[in-house]
Amino acid sequence: MSNGQNERREMTGAEMVVQALKDNGVRHLFGYPGGAVLPIYDELFQQDDVEHILVRHEQGAGHAAEGYARSTGKPGVMLVTSGPGATNAVTPLQDALMDSIPLVCITGQVPTSLIGSDAFQECDTVGITRPCTKHNWLVKDVNQLAAILHEAFHVATTGRPGPVVVDIPKDIQFAKGTYVSPQTAPLTSYKPRMQGDLNQIKAAVELMAGAKKPVLYTGGGVVNSGPEASHLLRELVDLTGFPITSTLMGLGSYPASGKSWLGMLGMHGTYEANMAMHDCDVMVCIGARFDDRITGRLDAFAPHCKKIHIDIDPSSINKNVHVDIGIIGDVATVLEDMVRLWRASAKTDKKALHPWWEQIARWRARDSLAYKANPDVIMPQYAISRLYELTKDRDTYITTEVGQHQMWAAQHFHFDKPNHWMTSGGLGTMGYGLPAALGVQVAHPDALVIDIAGDASIQMCIQEMSAAIQHDAPIKIFILNNQYMGMVRQWQQLLHGNRLSHSYTEAMPDFVKLAEAYGAHGIRCDKPDELDDAIREMISVKKPVIFDCRVATLANCFPMIPSGKAHNEMLLPDEATDEAVANAIDARGRELV
Repeated sequence: MSNGQNERREMTGAEMVVQALKDNGVRHLFGYPGGAVLPIYDELFQQDDVEHILVRHEQGAGHAAEGYARSTGKPGVMLVTSGPGATNAVTPLQDALMDSIPLVCITGQVPTSLIGSDAFQECDTVGITRPCTKHNWLVKDVNQLAAILHEAFHVATTGRPGPVVVDIPKDIQFAKGTYVSPQTAPLTSYKPRMQGDLNQIKAAVELMAGAKKPVLYTGGGVVNSGPEASHLLRELVDLTGFPITSTLMGLGSYPASGKSWLGMLGMHGTYEANMAMHDCDVMVCIGARFDDRITGRLDAFAPHCKKIHIDIDPSSINKNVHVDIGIIGDVATVLEDMVRLWRASAKTDKKALHPWWEQIARWRARDSLAYKANPDVIMPQYAISRLYELTKDRDTYITTEVGQHQMWAAQHFHFDKPNHWMTSGGLGTMGYGLPAALGVQVAHPDALVIDIAGDASIQMCIQEMSAAIQHDAPIKIFILNNQYMGMVRQWQQLLHGNRLSHSYTEAMPDFVKLAEAYGAHGIRCDKPDELDDAIREMISVKKPVIFDCRVATLANCFPMIPSGKAHNEMLLPDEATDEAVANAIDARGRELV
């Protein structure tokens, strides 16, 4: 069988798994073997079309597959064994669900005759993963296996992307049955709406045309919709002259160098982005979901505006914020109609927007991302800024862990293209960045891939350095080492009387020696005037690098909207004394952190 198309053939369940991967265009598979998936691993051994990347922990397999998916637009695929293999996959599955990442997870299961008997390495994988997947399947008939696998890829990648699980008992892997190709498999019933309602789109265009203080609020849905969506978004901005902001997950869908760019919005977004969101009269939400880190206090969110919401997930419309016009459909498809209608009917009066842009210029003048430089200590913002300046002319992909360094990276590293920023947004998973960088590097072997990390987060999945060495993936781990769990420490300082309960790491490893122990290259830098040369050294090394960048230990991440507060109550760096912050966060805010 050459390609599995338009053919039916008898084969074992394990052979079906490998053939289905090939027929669905899979070239890389992240996994970790175990008894319940050994038949599949035996088939992988006997072919060369699908490359298996051996990780060191199943969580690493999931995050690597997420990084692969986010940077390519293709589904990430992972293979794990039963029991603990499946339960270790739960964190990346939930991470992918919240951030809408297409992930296909194949798990082994004990033989069907033993299910329910508490057999060795048995767990209820379908039950455990039901809340953290778009859909999951327990395969009970080998003759249904191929069709289920094809459907899994379809569900993961169609509509709002997300994770799926196919749980395959070991006896099904040994059993023989009939394989069907994707072209001859039964049609799936999952058919999300792609085309937006044209009347709703016309109403949205009319509302936008009359706006005096508009803003485009974009999210990860633009990236997920593909390159055409980003292109159309840029065209819409040029046509309308509207200012544009983005969530953490949407960075890169509109270029940070663009004249209409306001920066990221939300809890640690820019002053101009958040103030524009608060004072606008028409808000166009494109592929975002009104997350709590974006909206701040809901009853004070954008109180004087009409809201338009474009999203492929019907459940997202009016879920958190009531909108005036809801458009269900694929972002690229809806934007194509919107651009066409705007060109045909809307008269852009950009002069009418001058007062709005003048107000935005006044907000920008506050320079909300400013920080105090220190000639003797590397400020974390300075470290990210220098990293950006020295890598911006390369094909650079950035992953992050979670915490202060993540927010500083979003603020000070600037993205002009989609799919170059991989971070854990919804779940906020520490340990995400290193394995995600591995997945990105596998997908883009010639690119510069950097994980911007914290000294606490990096230790969550540090074992994947071994996988990077084995698979010749020259990822760079750029650690902003402040000796603390920085974001935890910041909130303890601001909310809990500076009682730093277990947020200081008293047994920090020597990261240079740790790098060398793995066979990687280690660098340490603690002086601002030596930073550029150290970054250049990191870039030039053709193998994995751990860069221990010693930064100011007690720097806080500003600006910020205190929990429970509105966008126009955000704190800027020059206002953010401990007393000011304490006064800004009331009892309700403390409950909402």
